[in-house]
Amino acid sequence: MLKQISVFVENRPGKLAEVTEVLYKNGVNLRAFTIAEAGDFGIIRMVVDKTDEAYSALRSAGFTVALTEVLAVEVKDEPGGLYQIAKALGDAGINIEYVYAFAFERERALIILKPSDLEKAKAVLEAKGFLFKEKFE
Repeated sequence: MLKQISVFVENRPGKLAEVTEVLYKNGVNLRAFTIAEAGDFGIIRMVVDKTDEAYSALRSAGFTVALTEVLAVEVKDEPGGLYQIAKALGDAGINIEYVYAFAFERERALIILKPSDLEKAKAVLEAKGFLFKEKFE
C-alpha cells in the first residue's frame, strides 16, 4: 500500500501555488496528483517522493493535511487496464471511492485507487496477478 497526502484548501486562485510552493521549498517531488472540488473548498490528493517531509512541511505551513493508504496498481498502458481492475473489484463487492492514474514508464501506467476495503481489494487484485507500487523515491 502507498501513502497519499490529502490537503484541504479553499477553492480560490493561488491556493495550488501555495501548496506546491511548500513542496518545492522542501525538495519534495510530486509523482501524481488530482484535485476534487466541492463548492468553496477542494481536496488536493497527491503521491510524492518524500511523504513524511511533505506532510510535516504542509502542516507546519498551516494546511489541513491527512495521510491515507491507497493502492497503486501497475498495468500495461493500453486499453482495458482500469476495466480489469474495476471488474475484479466490482465482482468482489468492493467499491472504488476514487481513482486517478498516470503513465510512468514506457508502456506502463499506475492506477491509484481508494477502495472501500483496502485489504480485501489488495488480495483480490493480487490473486488476479496485478503488481503494486509501494513507494516512489
